[in-house]
Amino acid sequence: MKFKAITIASVLSTVVAFTPGPTANIASLPKTPARTTGWSAARSMVASSQVDTVDGSMTSNNGQRKKTKEERLQLASKGLQVHVIGLSIHHASVEVREKLAIPEAQWNVASNEICSTGAVSEAAVLSTCNRFEVYFAAPSAREAVARVTEYLAQRGGMPVSVLRKNVFMLSGEDAVWHLMRVSGGLDSLVVGEGQILSQVRQCHLHSIEEDGCGGKVLSRMLNTAVAAGKRVRSETAISKGSVSISSAAVELSEMMSQKDLNLPFSEARLAVVGAGKMTRLLITHLASRGLQKITIVNRSMQRPQELAEQFPDVDIEIKLMDDLWNVIGRSDIVYTAAFSDGYVVDRAKMEENGLAGGRPLMLVDIGVPRNVGPDCNEVENCVAYNVDDLKAVVAKNTAMRQREMIEAEALLREEANEFCNWRESLAAIPTINQLQEKANIVREEELNKCTRKLSQNGNLSDKEMEAVERLSRGIVNKLLHGPMSHLRSSDNINDQQNAIKELSAMFRLEDEDTDGKNGRRGRSRRR
Repeated sequence: MKFKAITIASVLSTVVAFTPGPTANIASLPKTPARTTGWSAARSMVASSQVDTVDGSMTSNNGQRKKTKEERLQLASKGLQVHVIGLSIHHASVEVREKLAIPEAQWNVASNEICSTGAVSEAAVLSTCNRFEVYFAAPSAREAVARVTEYLAQRGGMPVSVLRKNVFMLSGEDAVWHLMRVSGGLDSLVVGEGQILSQVRQCHLHSIEEDGCGGKVLSRMLNTAVAAGKRVRSETAISKGSVSISSAAVELSEMMSQKDLNLPFSEARLAVVGAGKMTRLLITHLASRGLQKITIVNRSMQRPQELAEQFPDVDIEIKLMDDLWNVIGRSDIVYTAAFSDGYVVDRAKMEENGLAGGRPLMLVDIGVPRNVGPDCNEVENCVAYNVDDLKAVVAKNTAMRQREMIEAEALLREEANEFCNWRESLAAIPTINQLQEKANIVREEELNKCTRKLSQNGNLSDKEMEAVERLSRGIVNKLLHGPMSHLRSSDNINDQQNAIKELSAMFRLEDEDTDGKNGRRGRSRRR
């Protein structure tokens, strides 16, 4: 089945034109309609969390049974199209992205909820600091898109008018190409950064877990994207240099230190709130610039102590959240990278703790959801930056990597084409099954006639009859090998579709399918 990009107009009643950004570089692929956005009024939706049934299968609260892996495998050959709906740092503000952000531990919960109505056959969620995307596959684009947009509307709790301006949708080859560019680091804020590859890999691993909704098509696409991302980083130089959000944060604070603090970066007193992966990367880049001392503020001692062991050359002072405001008060630059439902630092809290109008302070927030309230910029002598402010810093990195991007895209096209060819080959599976079924029916009918005559003579033993059975199977398998190999090995979808039509007409498979509905085996017995 040929992948076709679909427009929201075919799904919803309104269409909002969207000008493709960096993610829409698909000149090398077949031309399809541009990225399109648009939403209809969200239908009211009943939450459909999963519950166990007596036999161990999963159903939702609305009674919809969760498809088994075997059922999802069968769906793969029935024309599933792949799509992606989401938002990223290129087109959506951090205020919108943080409302849809999902912790990794809940990615499968979200994908199960999306698949709970049956409109979406396969789904996988990718939620990072810079993007929130839902990859899904379904036989009906209209119903599937409606289901996913319904879910986003409920989760985001935002007016449809706001969502229209931020959400993008891609289908078929465009969706595949987008995922390849994401995994290769070409769609990242910092081109070539390596963290996104790890996140796409986690998305794939979650999709194939027992409670995942990856299925055959989506899991294959994600796995291909991971392989493509690895090729880009091993066969090009795109990942060399400063290529992460953490490094960009360090570059920003170093660049703005003299202006905002009237202080050289090397003399600034540094602190970081949180002790996760982003903090580890942050300390790595600070250490490469000669960092000697930093204070880590965290809810517990374990992770900061592990970081202290990983960086023995850095003097790491560990404080708990009770000392947060004392640490901020004596610091010049504070990085925040904690996961929090609300703001860790905002204007009201700063004023409450006597930090308004004091010594100059720079807050660099690299967390999503944000840790620092935007109103901190209204506090005297305080300047706050978030991940959106890193765009200016990394613009030069993108320009420097243009040559590597061209080489990377060539590799990604190879992987994307390989997946698309595999996906198109699935269209031959129903025809192959029909051909095997018809050949086996003919074999059984003729074998029954033969065995009745042979059994009347009583000259053949049971073992000899089994040999005749094996002989009949062997003849059929050898005869079918050529036609089935031809179907599987067609270079393009047009050749494959022509081959399917020819074989269907040659072996009268469509007539056979009709006969089967009317009692094919009963007819053969009447003969």
